[in-house]
Amino acid sequence: MRIVVFGLTVSSTWGNGHAGLWRGLAAALGREGHHLEFFEKDQPWYAAHRDLDALPGGALRLYARLADERARVETALAGADVAMVTSHCPDALLATQLVLGSPAQLKVFYDLDTGVTLARLAAGEPVEWAGAGLSGFDLVLAFTGGRTLHLLRERLGARRVAPLYGSVDPTVHAPAPPAAAFRGDVSYLGTFAPSRQRALERLFLEPAARMPNRTFVLAGSMYDAAFPWRENIRYVRHLEPSLHPAFFCSSPLTVNVTRAELAAMGHCPSPRLFEAAACGVPVLSDWFDGLDELFTPGEELLVARNADEATHAISLPRMALERMGRRARERALAEHTAEARAEELVRLCESAARAGDAVDEGIAAREPGAAASPLGGYA
Repeated sequence: MRIVVFGLTVSSTWGNGHAGLWRGLAAALGREGHHLEFFEKDQPWYAAHRDLDALPGGALRLYARLADERARVETALAGADVAMVTSHCPDALLATQLVLGSPAQLKVFYDLDTGVTLARLAAGEPVEWAGAGLSGFDLVLAFTGGRTLHLLRERLGARRVAPLYGSVDPTVHAPAPPAAAFRGDVSYLGTFAPSRQRALERLFLEPAARMPNRTFVLAGSMYDAAFPWRENIRYVRHLEPSLHPAFFCSSPLTVNVTRAELAAMGHCPSPRLFEAAACGVPVLSDWFDGLDELFTPGEELLVARNADEATHAISLPRMALERMGRRARERALAEHTAEARAEELVRLCESAARAGDAVDEGIAAREPGAAASPLGGYA
């Protein structure tokens, strides 16, 4: 299967969660004989923090202006089984126009920022990557499940919707020796986001205030002097993915917090849940509906709804946390790897293609000479 994607970035992990996901998917798809070609606008802030120049299992196509790349784009789309546009693609409207007008057998939209999309719609704000809606796509994938799938149908006209959650690449995230620069009692890895701040206060900042003798380590981009730092909070700036395992493994417990707009919808796992688990490190997470379908609370991860519960979790014996981390790793490797998501992506595309073929065959029965072009045989 040949997949062409127009997305935000795969070349830089700075300030976004898209790149790591696409790297894992591309590599996993490549190992199964598929090929992913990723078109990315060469943005200066990603260029300054670029940590990948060639996409394993696929091809990276950097461009300055998509309008100037029509020949290359049309060639890629002409040979594509699946053509996909993602949320936050800086040229989403033009990419959508090119995809929907292409001979690619299946047209897909992947909303990796579903909570943001729906929050903007609810506020009456424009959603630049959705344009006039999603009804032109054969399949709409969402980074979240639950109620968001219904809302994508209702508000954006999506005809066929399915969740495709984040994942972990176990060749990148695995148990690693701790590093002195990251050592602490509790860690948190994530880009600053106002909609995560209240949960971060409950699970990380307030426990830090209550436990001055413990070391809390925070890593990520876009934090500034206005952030409520404390003496026992150590800050590590943006970390490239190769350093994530050492970061996670340098504390007995790591924190996961969810954007408020996502938590309100539920079924919204952050890739950090899977990454830390694959490293054998237990996660202390806020709650959202559907979390217990991914990991078992109390056995494979900890859940806290307030600072009291978070403080209690941080105080658990290290041996108990280590046992939980081992169980979490077993679950992550069994169900949440990039390979598992790549297989799911292929199945979803094949299913959508078969549904489309059934419609085409009905048309063909009424229009002699028309023929369907199945995608299912490319597995």
